[in-house]
Amino acid sequence: MNIRNRLVLSIAGACFLIILIVEKFAPANVVGAYGYVLPILLVAILRNRRLMLVTVFACVVATYAGLLQPTKPGRFQAAVINRTVVVGVLLIVAYFGMSWEERKAREEAARAALARETENLLRANAQLVEVKDQLNRSERLAAVGQLVASVAHEVGTPLHSIAWHVQALGEEPSVTPDMKKRIEVIDGQLNRVVRIIQDLLSSTRQRRPDPIWLPVDRVVSPVAALMEPAFQAKGVSLRVDIAHAVPMVWADAEKLHQVLVNVLANALAATSEGGAVTVEATARTASPEEAEAAQRAAETPLTTMVTISVRDTGCGMPEADLQKAFTPFFTTKAIGTGTGLGLFLSRETVEAHGGTLTLQSEVGKGTIVVISLPGMNPATATVA
Repeated sequence: MNIRNRLVLSIAGACFLIILIVEKFAPANVVGAYGYVLPILLVAILRNRRLMLVTVFACVVATYAGLLQPTKPGRFQAAVINRTVVVGVLLIVAYFGMSWEERKAREEAARAALARETENLLRANAQLVEVKDQLNRSERLAAVGQLVASVAHEVGTPLHSIAWHVQALGEEPSVTPDMKKRIEVIDGQLNRVVRIIQDLLSSTRQRRPDPIWLPVDRVVSPVAALMEPAFQAKGVSLRVDIAHAVPMVWADAEKLHQVLVNVLANALAATSEGGAVTVEATARTASPEEAEAAQRAAETPLTTMVTISVRDTGCGMPEADLQKAFTPFFTTKAIGTGTGLGLFLSRETVEAHGGTLTLQSEVGKGTIVVISLPGMNPATATVA
């Protein structure tokens, strides 16, 4: 019984005792017995039939108990009739009081049920809208997949030709070591593009990652070397800071290469001349949810996450754009300079590794993209 009900019951009990005392000292005045209506009405508020029956019984007994007090000669029969009338009034009040409260209880229950049904309908409607949006996204992605597959088929042949010429250029006697290094980068990227095209032609879905344990430097440094000329050309500094003793990361180097290239390209586009982009790699303890996702991906219990953060000093994003950043085909770039699929596909790739990709941004203060990936446990690393 809650505090409210106890308070009501206490007041009803106090009223009953007060009326009982008044009846004891003025038994001839039957008007006082009508006061038993008050505890009956108070108990009716509790909407408890058993408690109401006990209260009515007590009030009826107390009403007739007034007959035990001495009365004037010849007045006993009138007193019985008067108190019987009082009992009838008490019974009628008890009946209507309980009926009124029970009707109110039914109405409240009906309103609550209606509110629940309304909430369920609103939730179902929201889910329906979400499913419809997902269906529309899937249809658009399927259409884009068909278009990309047809374009990839046409682009494949000239890419192979370019690759052959690049290889021939690298074999020229007049090639300097610096030129040879750049030719190797071009050749490696051409081979990567060819593999991406082969994936697109073999399936409309992305190739699932094939991760292995890799040093973080092997994931980050090749991307930094590839993007460095573009940063220099725009006058934006690119700094890579890998913390000491960062554990090895569970990664498909080629897939994460695509993710980091996309993230760095976005950072470069958002940062004006004189700005800076910093890539940092650190390790931390995984949360229970991250540990569970990492275990599903790596098929071994993991407690460590390696985070690769890309921080820029660019223009930042307003809250409205930040909420839609991972929505397929959403882009703030000019028409023809972005597809709106980069962050969406990047997050899918990272999640397929058992990790997460999050975005923090503030207008005028830049953007931070945090890629969290399963890291080798320190104990395992020591054994290895």
